[in-house]
Amino acid sequence: MNVLSFISSIFEPAVRLVDELHTSEEEKLDMRRRIQQIENEFLGKVLEYETKLMDNQATIIKAEAMGQSWLQRSWRPITMLTFLVLVVFDSFGILATPLADEAWLLLQIGLGGYVAGRSAEKITSQVMGARARRDNEAKG
Repeated sequence: MNVLSFISSIFEPAVRLVDELHTSEEEKLDMRRRIQQIENEFLGKVLEYETKLMDNQATIIKAEAMGQSWLQRSWRPITMLTFLVLVVFDSFGILATPLADEAWLLLQIGLGGYVAGRSAEKITSQVMGARARRDNEAKG
């Protein structure tokens, strides 16, 4: 379950509760709108946090890539290439013992950090840009 789905699931009981209230349809719509507004604000804060987190991670990776030491600049690519070789060897049965489940998990985390991190960075910037445009239109 990703973070956005989790946050939406938090607000679902409140929306169901509003549907069960014995009040006018107009009041129900107003309450749903308010809950949606709170959820949107919360999601915006989460996206801001995720953006800052990714920015900080990118700063660390850039600092490592620009570092003085060859090892400092190269340890991440070396690690991922090592895992790639292990996966290929494991897939062809070349290894004496198959890779443990923990090794596969570590590989998924490593690849996920590169692939998903970059994708999330692009998506977050687009979402934040769209949100800023919407806020500007609402003000103007």
